Amino acid sequence: MKNKIILFLSLASLVGCNESQQNKSSVETLPFYDEATFTPHWISPNDGILDTFHQISPFKLTNQEGDIITEKTFEGKIYVVDFFFTICPGICPKMTDNMIELQDEFLNDDDVLLLSHSVTPERDSVSVLKKYAEDKGIMSHKWHLATGTQQEIYKLGRKDYFVEEDLGLNKEEGEFLHTENFVLIDENRHIRGIYNGLKKASINQLIVDIKALKQER
Repeated sequence: MKNKIILFLSLASLVGCNESQQNKSSVETLPFYDEATFTPHWISPNDGILDTFHQISPFKLTNQEGDIITEKTFEGKIYVVDFFFTICPGICPKMTDNMIELQDEFLNDDDVLLLSHSVTPERDSVSVLKKYAEDKGIMSHKWHLATGTQQEIYKLGRKDYFVEEDLGLNKEEGEFLHTENFVLIDENRHIRGIYNGLKKASINQLIVDIKALKQER
């Protein structure tokens, strides 16, 4: 009986440790990224080198409410970025479903925002984005659907967020931008992670990493 009790306590302890690990990032601090191959740079969040490290450039876009959004909209916020279009029949619906999961997870957290850029902005007008948001249950205070000029959106995707990873290095400027990747941006507009927006495990890791960034602050 004594041996059975010891075995039970050992198993309970092991399960508790596993559950605890699932709620923690795999590293103490997330890496920083500054180019399209997403090679990690392990830098202290307080290191002065970050003053000149790659940041998302200033931008000016319009969201589904017809409001102008800029980098100032996300100042001091952690945010997740993706690129989509409203009539996409392939990967976009699944990406939207997973963004909705992020929206629900952080709905009442003012420190976390979501930003989806239309890659067909000539079609995805404010009214089209508004209808899409209403149909999908997208909350405007949490999740911005952005339209603007194709040139600016594609430049942001390829030169700032590196959203196509190394696949974007050899593409022409106007070539169609289409990717399943989500990118995690910290409160200083630094890239801190890239995730497959189609995979449940990747979304779970993204949630964990957002919480780790909040602790870093």
